[in-house]
Amino acid sequence: MMNEASIPCFLRGTRLRHDKARDQWVVLAPEKAFLPDPIATEVLKLVDGRRSLGGIIDLLAARFAAPRATIAADVLEMANDLAQRRVLQAGLA
Repeated sequence: MMNEASIPCFLRGTRLRHDKARDQWVVLAPEKAFLPDPIATEVLKLVDGRRSLGGIIDLLAARFAAPRATIAADVLEMANDLAQRRVLQAGLA
């Protein structure tokens, strides 16, 4: 289970790509692909294997002038859901 100290990264072979033809972001994984909603896209664009979930939450709270607690709950829920779907994993610090 990921928490704010976790450093998320995409599983091997999984990545976020911008589809220029359709002008939208897509998560590509072995034998599957899905279109993240705009909020998920903002989070996934910050996943770089170096930044913690807490750092991502801080950036999003500042960028959107939203309550940190609300963003934290949403980001943690999404990160854990994507970990269960084998899109993200907690990387090594």
